[in-house]
Amino acid sequence: MTGQLEGKTAIVTGAARGLGKEYAIRLAGEGAAVVAGDIRNCDETVDAITSSGGRAVSIALDVTDMESCSRAAETAISSFGSIDILVNNAALYGGLASGRFETLDPEEWNRVLNVNVTGVWNCCKAVIAPMRAAKQGSIVNISSLAALYGLPYSLHYAMSKAAVIGITRSLARELGRDWIRVNSIAPSAVMTEGTDEFFGDKLERAKEVIAGNQSLKRNLEVGDLAGTVIYLASDASKFVTGQTLMVDGGTVYL
Repeated sequence: MTGQLEGKTAIVTGAARGLGKEYAIRLAGEGAAVVAGDIRNCDETVDAITSSGGRAVSIALDVTDMESCSRAAETAISSFGSIDILVNNAALYGGLASGRFETLDPEEWNRVLNVNVTGVWNCCKAVIAPMRAAKQGSIVNISSLAALYGLPYSLHYAMSKAAVIGITRSLARELGRDWIRVNSIAPSAVMTEGTDEFFGDKLERAKEVIAGNQSLKRNLEVGDLAGTVIYLASDASKFVTGQTLMVDGGTVYL
């Protein structure tokens, strides 16, 4: 660990498990104070950080509720004095029903849109005032390979992650005058609880197909993405904005 985020405060959404938990722990390991938010309990994430000497608090966060997002921002300010980093990780993925696009449940379509797209918008709105006041900040949005490669039978998920890239590019142009950077990461399927739930009994076959389409022929693990998040959150990327970085083992080349 290099301490390259010392003195910074990060909000991580969807931080109770999987990738969000890993992002929170690794950001804290680089010196950031972390607000871990999720509709699930984040105490395990916070315990992992504080037991290693890091600083973190947990908060119940529903990204579809603007008031909940505002409370997360207020918690960051009251607990640590600033908001320097936002990692928009919360999303519906595991447990989504797949199928031909014309058979997808309209209610589930709207839930995916509300969490995966409106949730990103809400969280950006919640943090923008303190970032503008400080004339600096880094927003890291988590998209997906599905948005660029295409994911058949899961149009609602692929659509939502494509929208995240659109949000990233538009906000990068809008917020550059305030020296707020906005980037996204597009991973392949990462071996998390959500991926297990998403593929169900087709998981082993899916893992074979996914790894087989990559230049680096193994499945992504949670630790494979944390370095990219740290890079985008830190001053190492201080002149990088509007970009989508593929972390997919070499499946799509941009």
